[in-house]
Amino acid sequence: MRDVAAKAGVSKALVSVVFRNAPGASAQTRARVLEAAAQLGYRHNRTASLLARRRTHLLGVTMTLSNTFHAELVEDLQEAADEFGYELALSTVTRTHDERRAVETLMEFRCEGLVLIGAELPAPHLAALGKQLPVVVVGRRIASPDLDVVRTADDQGVGQVVDHLAELGHRTIAHLDGGAGTIASDRRRGYRKAMRRNGLDEHMQIITGDYTEEAGMAAARTLLDGPDLPTAVVAVNDRSAVGLLDSLARGGVHVPKVTSIAGYDDSPLSRLAHVNLTTVSQEPQNQARYAVEAMVERLDGGRTERRDVVLRPRLVIRGTTSPPR
Repeated sequence: MRDVAAKAGVSKALVSVVFRNAPGASAQTRARVLEAAAQLGYRHNRTASLLARRRTHLLGVTMTLSNTFHAELVEDLQEAADEFGYELALSTVTRTHDERRAVETLMEFRCEGLVLIGAELPAPHLAALGKQLPVVVVGRRIASPDLDVVRTADDQGVGQVVDHLAELGHRTIAHLDGGAGTIASDRRRGYRKAMRRNGLDEHMQIITGDYTEEAGMAAARTLLDGPDLPTAVVAVNDRSAVGLLDSLARGGVHVPKVTSIAGYDDSPLSRLAHVNLTTVSQEPQNQARYAVEAMVERLDGGRTERRDVVLRPRLVIRGTTSPPR
């Protein structure tokens, strides 16, 4: 910074003002300082500057790399963080890098708070994290006084799909579930409640799966090998629904004439014209906004009481559902 100041003919303090984007320097001075910095190849060390003030303004985010909804949510989180003057550090959950390691990585980078998308860590582990630093769990129902939660009512979302299919006249409505975990459990519960609400108890059929295209393909094989195809299937998410669509098409089953298919997430993939999937929106922009606001309230406002935000999901009707023939 001294070198930049000397080259620009200003004080080191003024250089600091320019790189902190603080008031106190004219447009001409800013341009001169930035030009000098560019000629010297200097980049402001933001991390060191923040650490010197004992703040990083860095929010750690965990996400599953293969989950397109997570990617969309991260984009909305970044937009919200920018408004509040925070930056995001991402740590991905993959086959070889589990959620515990992803969290540890973010804490090693001295993130001031954690936003955990679709967290599947045990509740006691999450509660222990909440005692160390602010934590917002996005997408999962969990009761802990030290954790903030932002989510949509997953049981209501699946219930909206079942109600929609029942109104179209469907009776045999199956559910491709997400296996273990709180999110999958909530969506499975929503399916059961809605089937009972519509008087379809005897037609319940739950196919074990997960959140991947492969699970949808396996479910399609199970259905094709069975005695009777259900007239509709509600998948736990869009990815598994797309796998189901693909394998049913390869098996000669027309969607929606023979079987209606619905997903969950309203992912970018579901909106493509050749997919055109009926699904449920989790309102990612609203979730992101509430998550960042909750974090800033704790970090900058000193809030200590728990916040639990539950948003109503929104049914998005497209071309993969129609009345049964």
